[in-house]
Amino acid sequence: MLYQALYVPEGGQPFPRDIIKIPEISRYAEGWGKRGDTGFVALDESNHLIGAVWIRLLTGENKGYGYVDDATPELSIAVTPEYRGLGVGTKLITHLLEQTENRFGAISLSVSSDNPAVRLYHRIGFEVAASGDSLTMVKRMNAESDD
Repeated sequence: MLYQALYVPEGGQPFPRDIIKIPEISRYAEGWGKRGDTGFVALDESNHLIGAVWIRLLTGENKGYGYVDDATPELSIAVTPEYRGLGVGTKLITHLLEQTENRFGAISLSVSSDNPAVRLYHRIGFEVAASGDSLTMVKRMNAESDD
């Protein structure tokens, strides 16, 4: 799913599969199960994996692309190509936000400014905190962090 989370613009050349091994990418999943790691998957009617959403605190030397502060986890999401645009991503993010609303004061993400998912993130309540070729977006949550 980490590979599926990487945005490739329409008509763009796909990344080599081993890109997920570079530290800037692998930090989003490597050693899964650390304090604060939370995620969910989506399965089709045949129980095949079609999507995943997860959050992780990436701090210090391990900061991610959507870093805001040490208390704000970064969201990653992946939906397999044949299920994109069908509401799977919306359901995954909504479920994750519902399950974590009392754990963190905010959740951030990084997204390419030309990625169609930007519309989804805005619709769910993420706001642009920093911009450039990519956007850092933040969703304020209902409660401050207990973690």
